[in-house]
Amino acid sequence: VQLQASGGGLVQAGGSLRLSCVASGRTGSRGTVGWFRQAPGKEREFVAATVWSGGKTTYAEFVKGRFSISRDNAKNTVYLQMHSLKPEDTAVYYCAAEESGRLITSTMWNPSAYDSWGQGTLVTVSS
Repeated sequence: VQLQASGGGLVQAGGSLRLSCVASGRTGSRGTVGWFRQAPGKEREFVAATVWSGGKTTYAEFVKGRFSISRDNAKNTVYLQMHSLKPEDTAVYYCAAEESGRLITSTMWNPSAYDSWGQGTLVTVSS
């Protein structure tokens, strides 16, 4: 699977952005797509994840109530809708895919569990 993330940009605090992750080369209906982010000088951290088959979605605590992950299977696209953005949300956002469908929600936070990564899209939130 090849992933292409887009939708990043510069936004003021309190604003919104929607990131997209297009997955090409999918061969089945299973699998997980996760969003991660990495701020300058910090480690990559989990943001949210969902499964193509529906029914399992999980979020990092710090984005609950502000971010929402969704998917459009027909377009092979997963979205990350971000509201009430804060300067501390500034980071490069990456999408990642795991193709077997073996992940459960308690393991979706682990970047090592994913097989493919997109190139990242930069989100900058100004104060």
